[in-house]
Amino acid sequence: MNVLSLFDGMSCGRIALEKAGIKIDKYYACEIDKFAVKVSKANYPDIFQLGDVKDLTWNDSSLHSHLRPKIDLLIGGSPCQGFSFAGNHNVPDFDDPRSKLFFEFVRLMNETKPRWFLLENVRMKQESQDIISRYLGVQPQEINSNLVSAQNRKRLYWTNIPFTVPEDRGIMLKDIIEDGLVDRDKGHCLDANYFKGGNLSALKNYFEKSRRQLVFSNEGMCHVGDADLKGHDLIKRVYHPDGKSPTLNACTGGNREPKIATDNLKWRKLTPLECERLQTVPEGYTAHVSNTQRYKMLGNGWTVDVVAHIFKNLGA
Repeated sequence: MNVLSLFDGMSCGRIALEKAGIKIDKYYACEIDKFAVKVSKANYPDIFQLGDVKDLTWNDSSLHSHLRPKIDLLIGGSPCQGFSFAGNHNVPDFDDPRSKLFFEFVRLMNETKPRWFLLENVRMKQESQDIISRYLGVQPQEINSNLVSAQNRKRLYWTNIPFTVPEDRGIMLKDIIEDGLVDRDKGHCLDANYFKGGNLSALKNYFEKSRRQLVFSNEGMCHVGDADLKGHDLIKRVYHPDGKSPTLNACTGGNREPKIATDNLKWRKLTPLECERLQTVPEGYTAHVSNTQRYKMLGNGWTVDVVAHIFKNLGA
């Protein structure tokens, strides 16, 4: 099978094909992030790296013949910031320069005429979703990665590969952490900005915005119950593993910050290894670049086992 992967990142599509047991003849990748390309090359040196998708014309007669085989499978997850509910909705989705890259996927699908295709993207406004569906000729299927991993991550998949939603494997956040305690069954969606933020900003993102999963120490803060107090839910939470009530001082006041036991406060970010586990990427796969870059590419990547589940039906 010849595969063309657009916006390839660290080649999650290649991992998924391998997990699905699909034989790959040639795998071509368009990616401009040098760190993601470095990780891809370290793991799969046989990948043909083609650079910027905007510069690729598949039927260009000037290309060497090995760059112009029949493509069986076209895959990609075009940049999603212009579509995301978390994005700037003062800008019409397809006027965002990142969202415009979707049309490069359409262009190359028309040029290569693959038997199969798969496009992944975030949940978005219905009108944007309908535009993508109209161009691709299929409706998307929403899948939450929490079925195959310890992460809540809802994504849309447009494909002509027949598949059913995967069964729940029952993997919990506590199953993938290296040490410590967690206060929920499934982790918040991993994003490319996970590396950012100090202690206070990390807490604010975690408790106020339900973002950037934290892990707590055995001696420190962990949500174990709710105190009988009036007010916002946050001030009711008990964070000591012994079940003690929260102290009366808040991090910044205003009742929006969680009250905590100040003598043993300990928390940390997920490690890169734990993030690999959230995305069902082989352990150590990204260990060729800095932790900052590992977090970025894992946040931008696919949950591999979701895509592998879809790929198992190739040829059906």
